[in-house]
Amino acid sequence: MNTVIVDVAQYLLFGLALLAGLTWLTLDRVGKVQLAVEAVLGLAVVGLGIWIAGSLHLDPRPFVQDPSTASLFPHPADNGFPSDHAAAGGLLTALVVRHRRTVGVLVGIGAVLVAAALVAAHVHHLQDVVAGLLLGLVAGIVGILVTRIAAARLPLPGRSETASSSARGPGQRLPGP
Repeated sequence: MNTVIVDVAQYLLFGLALLAGLTWLTLDRVGKVQLAVEAVLGLAVVGLGIWIAGSLHLDPRPFVQDPSTASLFPHPADNGFPSDHAAAGGLLTALVVRHRRTVGVLVGIGAVLVAAALVAAHVHHLQDVVAGLLLGLVAGIVGILVTRIAAARLPLPGRSETASSSARGPGQRLPGP
């Protein structure tokens, strides 16, 4: 059983990232650009969020706090709050759910499994992984919303009269032939 816990804690996140990559491949050109921009913004937000949360709250890892508890795999004895792996899982979940709901739910289940395995492996407390999952989800939502707002303000081919429609009142038409 310990081998399964270690494998899930250390390697399942790579599988979730692969699912996100495969999801990206199934999207049309606009969807690929959107997901890429959402991911870059989400990564920036999650990185900042992890740094801020880790600076505000110190939580020694379980094997540091209680030396009689051994971790199931070697890990540095640094601050465990929040879990980087759980945050990455939360971010991947938010991004994939936005584009492919069913695959996103599978990614979300995988992210929760990674979080549970990290706790079972004695490298994180429950609060570490819950905070990480929530930070990742929030970062993904921020990336999605900022991308949506920016895309709505950009003049795109095929979108007619974007700039001029705001200068006219409702129901007014442009002068023309």
